[in-house]
Amino acid sequence: MKNFALVGAAGYIAPRHMRAIRDTGNHLAVAYDINDSVGIIDSISPQSEFFTEFERFQEHAWQLKRNPTSALDYVAVCSPNYLHHSHIAAGLRLGADVICEKPLVPTPELVDELALVEKETGQRVYNILQLRHHEAILKLRDKVAKAPSDTKFDVELTYITSRGKWYAESWKGDNRKSFGVATNIGVHFYDMLHFIFGKLQRNVVHHSGIAKAAGYLEYERARVRWFLSIDANDLPEEVKGKKPTYRDIDVSGEQLEFSEGFTDLHTTSYSEILAGRGYGLADARHCIETVNVIRSATPIRGEQGETHPYVRQLA
Repeated sequence: MKNFALVGAAGYIAPRHMRAIRDTGNHLAVAYDINDSVGIIDSISPQSEFFTEFERFQEHAWQLKRNPTSALDYVAVCSPNYLHHSHIAAGLRLGADVICEKPLVPTPELVDELALVEKETGQRVYNILQLRHHEAILKLRDKVAKAPSDTKFDVELTYITSRGKWYAESWKGDNRKSFGVATNIGVHFYDMLHFIFGKLQRNVVHHSGIAKAAGYLEYERARVRWFLSIDANDLPEEVKGKKPTYRDIDVSGEQLEFSEGFTDLHTTSYSEILAGRGYGLADARHCIETVNVIRSATPIRGEQGETHPYVRQLA
């Protein structure tokens, strides 16, 4: 049984990590968050220590380190995006391996910095890239691999997950902290596209705003028109008022159906990490490079056949 700490225990994604720690037979020893709305711990690991100041959390972790039976083996990082780098580095320096949510860090330079801390500490960083474990994604990847090598698939990716006014007031609405909508809600899709279709060859942005972004990506095996939004007004008419989220991925005329099967993917990710098959810095680099370019790109007018239909509607 391994000892875990959780940083960012009050966040949206933290319960999935708590359950993954429990369901893989491990122990959540201590959790930290500046907010104290963490009642979910009672149903998963009520005996866990909890702190609302990082200094007290860190001192407790150092005390645990004195005894090999209580020392932390892993630190799970679920804090706001802009704090990931600092919390990952702190976890590594506590002598633990670190499991971090997406996006790992905003830039390739910070990936390089974490690689140095890995080398200094002898510990490892793992990124949760759970779509790589989804059955539908794995089947599509296998299909692409078996297709003639000169085949390029035409992909249209649409993801609209509406958010209320609270979003703009939270850290997620601050681009300095979330790194923008394409990074915050899209990074796992860019990882999925790379995982299935190979290396990225072209990356252009057609629209970039606080609530939505769109562009064109060309991979070794695919041409991708993409559109991401948190604006409920972008939902298709048949969905408005019924569902807050619309996800559609068309691959050369066939729908990629993966609306189901998400429940246990964090637990699967943890199981793979614990078995020595987790995804590390090198695996995460590609999607970080992709969102880094998207975030800094100047939007241009799309060429024929490369513009997502929703962008044409915005125009």
